[in-house]
Amino acid sequence: MASKFRPSQCRAPMAAMLIGLAAAAALPADAATPAPAVRTPVASEAPAIRAWNREAFERYEAGDTPGALALFRRAAERGDASARYNVAVIRLRDESRQPTLSVAVRMLRSSADAGFAPAQYMLASLLENGRHLPASQHEASRWYGRAAAQGLIDAQLSLATQYYLGRGVAQDYAEAARWYERAADGGDIGAQYLIASMYHTGLGVAQDLRIALDWYSAAARQGDVAARELARVLAEQIARERDS
Repeated sequence: MASKFRPSQCRAPMAAMLIGLAAAAALPADAATPAPAVRTPVASEAPAIRAWNREAFERYEAGDTPGALALFRRAAERGDASARYNVAVIRLRDESRQPTLSVAVRMLRSSADAGFAPAQYMLASLLENGRHLPASQHEASRWYGRAAAQGLIDAQLSLATQYYLGRGVAQDYAEAARWYERAADGGDIGAQYLIASMYHTGLGVAQDLRIALDWYSAAARQGDVAARELARVLAEQIARERDS
């Protein structure tokens, strides 16, 4: 199955400050290889950075990964957070042998530190699964939280699951419900089903069969067969209770 992470056309705010990489601990043996110097993009460089990123993404979509990587690295060297993320994605997907894995992880961290939500989410995923970094559910939850607060739906869903399972955070069904509902509002079909079931049973929220029906129906409209059946059963139950 292909990785969900791929180069992004998003661009972090030019004013974002790239923070140092001291948090990148326990990297592979080539960790001494320096990553490109962390700097803040100069305002006058913004048009060039946008042009490099745009051309890089076009080249990537056309299958020219080496050409795309060269342009993303040029933008990354100017301090662009989205370009740093894109370089890391290409390397971590094994679509290139450069830069080294440790440098790619440090570039990902610097992009996350700069506030780029896709990088925060990807870093959280690596920490959750112990891929290229020591596993840390606590750190994964922290980064999921930062990306979720920026509205990234995948991060909201992952953060909700961390709270639901008590993984890296204290188990809290109310917080899980809050983040599942945020992801459901954003159109995630899995979150729509899960928040429906929580309203259905009163787990983490006050039981409300009508709200549960609304969310089951939303998931059903997106093709969830189980949600469609539960919506039918729940609608019949509500009708019976109304008519009794």
